Amino acid sequence: MIKEIMIDGTQIACWVNDGGFVVGRKHLLLIHGSGGEYTLWENQYKNLQGDFNIAAVNLPGHGLSGGRGEQDVMTYVEWVKKMIGGLGMNRPPVLIGHSLGAAISLTFAIHYGYLLSAIVPVGGGVTMPVNPALLGQLKTDPDAVYAMIVKFAIAKGHRDRVGPVIHEGLKKGNPEILYGDLYACDKLDVTEAVKKINIPVLAVCGDDDKMTPPALSRYIADNVPGGRLALIPGAGHFVMNEDPEAFNKVLKEFIISLQ
Repeated sequence: MIKEIMIDGTQIACWVNDGGFVVGRKHLLLIHGSGGEYTLWENQYKNLQGDFNIAAVNLPGHGLSGGRGEQDVMTYVEWVKKMIGGLGMNRPPVLIGHSLGAAISLTFAIHYGYLLSAIVPVGGGVTMPVNPALLGQLKTDPDAVYAMIVKFAIAKGHRDRVGPVIHEGLKKGNPEILYGDLYACDKLDVTEAVKKINIPVLAVCGDDDKMTPPALSRYIADNVPGGRLALIPGAGHFVMNEDPEAFNKVLKEFIISLQ
């Protein structure tokens, strides 16, 4: 069901379990990627809500949320920190983030790891450079950028099915918000800081991800003590949409393994 919370005077929209949270369950907080919204996690929250307390949030300026978006990952981290309190999560959640959301989850764990039980960066990296030409084209021809993202980000075997959904979602958004998100990713560099993370980490990536190749997720897993890596065969950057069954399986197994 859709829930709205007020954070510093800004209305934030999110999806939470039908009927609300159940006492005793683990909490999952899902964060979308650049220019996205919570519906990108539909295959996860609808299928896993019977096992966990789930909140899939819209970052400010995205989807049904108010605000104007940000251009800095750490600023988004501060928003997410307040969302945890606003949602009434009474135990440390698992923070699951895709792309920009992965950058947020890593940065959150570096600065506020004590507030989390684990993180799952999906299609992320310690650096996430963005082609300057793409950023420039967003200001002049955003439709061309949306088409380019769909073609480049989704594995060929899933493009016909997943591509139209991703394309339509990007078109519904504000290109200035997408620009800010991608700009924030481009500035990210937690190459050394990621080694300070001391909570469980599962890095998930499609093995055909061309936007954030598997080597980036492997670096995360190799440089966080006890870090784990899950590669989903035949999937691209939108791995949770391209092969939700495989994604949900590795996610659920990881969460169950947490103490």
